[in-house]
Amino acid sequence: MRIRCLGASGLRVSELCLGAMTFGTEGWGCDQATALQMIDRFLDTGGNFVDTADAYAEGRSEEICGKAMRNRRSKFVLATKATMPVGTGANDRGASRKHIREACDASLRRLQTDYIDLYQVHAEDLSTPLEETLRALDDLVRAGKVLYVGCSNYRAYRLAKALGLADHNGWARFVSLQPQYNLLVRGIEREHFALCREEGVGIITWSPLAAGMLTGKITRQSRPSEARLAQRDMPHYRAYFTEQAFTVVDALKQIASEIGRSPGQLAIAWQLAKPEISAVILGARNRAQLDENLSAADAPLPAEIIDRLDALTALPPEYPNQFIETVQHWLQPRDASR
Repeated sequence: MRIRCLGASGLRVSELCLGAMTFGTEGWGCDQATALQMIDRFLDTGGNFVDTADAYAEGRSEEICGKAMRNRRSKFVLATKATMPVGTGANDRGASRKHIREACDASLRRLQTDYIDLYQVHAEDLSTPLEETLRALDDLVRAGKVLYVGCSNYRAYRLAKALGLADHNGWARFVSLQPQYNLLVRGIEREHFALCREEGVGIITWSPLAAGMLTGKITRQSRPSEARLAQRDMPHYRAYFTEQAFTVVDALKQIASEIGRSPGQLAIAWQLAKPEISAVILGARNRAQLDENLSAADAPLPAEIIDRLDALTALPPEYPNQFIETVQHWLQPRDASR
């Protein structure tokens, strides 16, 4: 497994990141023993990057990650997140100074560590000024509780604004963005890709298999009872179970069969070929799923396969991007001697 720098930072992470949302989750997740086995397997293959959150399984995911890191903390790049509700109190959620400070301390206790490698804002909190959130994160960095800060599920303009505020005030800036991205959801290519390239922000993608749709195991007629799509009624999941999505999956299965790889491996490898992406988060409920997904990094995809997948789910033209591209030839510097 290859190691990459996270954006323009010096933090070195494995190109595949082990997602811990399934850890300790009943139903579609896995128990502690299975989670610990998967972490060991992940480390054995050269992985070092693990992503969790305080809201996953009501904190049990962080507790499991803490047990896995015991006596080998330096082998992990541990990322966690805060913002989602973790209690019923008025301040048990959000990106306020109060909640961020208390949430970080609670995560450190569950993780049984004195520092977090990458601490991320799980989602935009529009009721809290960005300045307050960024200053609170900077305080954690200065206190040594957090080494790097990142964000997840941010719109491009809010991320750009946050980077500008951090630079202007000398605060720790976001080194990473964690967005949803897969062959069925490519919206971040419109604005986020260019922003992250120019600003040196690494992209860590979640849901690369579209909650299981891109494995090819979910059909038009049925959803396996153990599938996340069958057990969780999330708004962004509903968009996956469409005729358009199944048309994409059918084509993905055909291309995968041509090159001797599974549809899921192909979907992950396609992302790994994107220069903007620092790491792809893998979720798994058992060792077999993990091993199959890890194999996606065994060999890069041929350029022609990448081109076919790009064309298969290309975003439709949209203003102003299409207009800007159209007029570029008018705006390029010309040779004055001609």
